Amino acid sequence: MAAAIPVSVSLILSSDSQPSQRLPVILSPSNIQHPFLSLHKSFNFSSRFRVSSKCSSPSPSSSTTTTTSTETETSSASTTFSYLEDTYKTGRFLSNEEIEKLKALQNFRYYQQLETGSMCVRLMKPEEMDITVKLLAESFVESMLLPVGYVSLLRYLVKQYLIERRAAMPHAVTLIGFYKGKQEMNTGEEKEDLDELAGTVEVCFDKRGANTSPPTPTSPKNAPYICNMAVKQSLRRRGIGWNLLKASEELISQMSSMRDVYLHCRMIDLAPLNMYTKAGYNIVKTDSIRVLLMLQRRKHLMCKKLAVLKNPSELDISGSDTELSSQLDMLKS
Repeated sequence: MAAAIPVSVSLILSSDSQPSQRLPVILSPSNIQHPFLSLHKSFNFSSRFRVSSKCSSPSPSSSTTTTTSTETETSSASTTFSYLEDTYKTGRFLSNEEIEKLKALQNFRYYQQLETGSMCVRLMKPEEMDITVKLLAESFVESMLLPVGYVSLLRYLVKQYLIERRAAMPHAVTLIGFYKGKQEMNTGEEKEDLDELAGTVEVCFDKRGANTSPPTPTSPKNAPYICNMAVKQSLRRRGIGWNLLKASEELISQMSSMRDVYLHCRMIDLAPLNMYTKAGYNIVKTDSIRVLLMLQRRKHLMCKKLAVLKNPSELDISGSDTELSSQLDMLKS
């Protein structure tokens, strides 16, 4: 019987637009090495409560004062944390600044009217993780031209990755976009369909949210970074990818003081490259040809300097990936 030979595969999350996250996987019938289960850097926990270590018995007045002070701090902390829904809590101690950022993420909504319907982008909730994982896994298989049988394996790996990345909130988030289409009835009136998951994108705001194994060429860890964008195949060429990008930029403008935003794009993905260029991103560095020896696709590192906006309506939403796809089709013909 022939011995099983491990095969090294480098997966790049891809779909309608941003194929950026490099996910190495070692595949073997007898051994599967998990690429996602790497620990984040330790967080500095800040406690709200002070406990006295003195052994002497306090006087009645001091005891009353201490109890009242502790109860006040506990009530204040409980009131602050109660603003957050259970689905947005990360399971670790958070500073006051992090709690305020989580509240902002919880309330974030991006709405856009499209030619064929409407779109809403917001933070992914835990109960929506499975449908997001399914979309990302299918995008992997399509991008890498892998057999459909790999979807189950990739769904497991991607889910572990999303669970790990969720612990980085509010320094990194996964956004999901829902699309509501329009149908014209026999009476001439338009009927709206139910919302369906159309796409997803990951946004990192600072170095605490940066991935521990970033793709090359590496971007500055303290700078905002957009990655892992995927659009449902049946809903492409409707402006979904473009608006996921614009929603990410709007959120970065609200959550970070840094204006330089980075992302990666594979050299072979001409349609996403055209979209990013149209959106104002410029190539700052390109992979060396030596990455081909590691069975990886060469990638561009692209950067855009966001303008300081007074209100979200100043964002440029005039373009769409529908226009870019049409331009690409014209070039091919």
